Amino acid sequence: MPPPSLDFARRAVRQKITDVFNDADQGERPVLRRADALFPPDGVAARVNGDVVTMMIGGVSGLLLQMLHPAVLAGVWDHSDFRADMHGRLRRTAKFIATTTYDHADNGRAMIDKVNRIHAKLAGVLPDGTPYRVSDPALLAWVHVTETISFLDSWIRYGEPDMSMADQDRYFDEMARIGAALYADPLPRTRAEAEALIQSYRPQLKADARTREVARMVMRQRVGSPAVDAAAGVIMQAGLDLLPEWAQAMHERPFGPPRALTRAGALSTARFIRWAFRGSPNTRVHPPEVTSY
Repeated sequence: MPPPSLDFARRAVRQKITDVFNDADQGERPVLRRADALFPPDGVAARVNGDVVTMMIGGVSGLLLQMLHPAVLAGVWDHSDFRADMHGRLRRTAKFIATTTYDHADNGRAMIDKVNRIHAKLAGVLPDGTPYRVSDPALLAWVHVTETISFLDSWIRYGEPDMSMADQDRYFDEMARIGAALYADPLPRTRAEAEALIQSYRPQLKADARTREVARMVMRQRVGSPAVDAAAGVIMQAGLDLLPEWAQAMHERPFGPPRALTRAGALSTARFIRWAFRGSPNTRVHPPEVTSY
């Protein structure tokens, strides 16, 4: 048993993290890891998607990569309130991943159906006059592949550096289940397929003033107390650092902390949060009869 002061400290840290990802005023609670989820508890997706810091780093990197596609950027620009509520957007993405990975399978499917209904309603015109649909399978494929490879690469860098290629391939294969349910096409099922798919999109990518404005909103995000915001700053820089070199160049990566300092800070933050959650109900797989804690 840890001493009471240590247990209190862990609980305090966990509560701050819970507040970042859950809007208590809206009745939101952390998602339980359940034995009856869409993914098996011992699968690779369940392993990768459950680490708070690596998922945040991967989420930031994935978003920065996604917005290099003009139609994805337009969808965010035209149909979201990111300028007023970027924190809310990031929180909703985290809730989607947690629900589809760990919650009861029916709740995961309901979350996917809700996103599909929203996507079906959204369309617009790019600044050059090209029409776009958010539900375009090829556009959804770009979002899916950039998100999954970013989550995985963040986990490898800060959680499991010696992860086997077989497990990396299994991650893409498992996550394709979510991509298929969202009607993304084509869907990579191996690391090599994911990297090839990203390369195939590169001629379509661009960065302009709107890209830079959204990127600034992401990088300057404030989510809580000064201590939480300091940790968030490390995570944002680590997300930018996780991008491929060509994507960093497109974002005109500004001068920031040395790369070694960014990575050391992110690794320390990840280890600290893992320590705080050690023994937490959030880390256990619960049987079907458990609905809350």
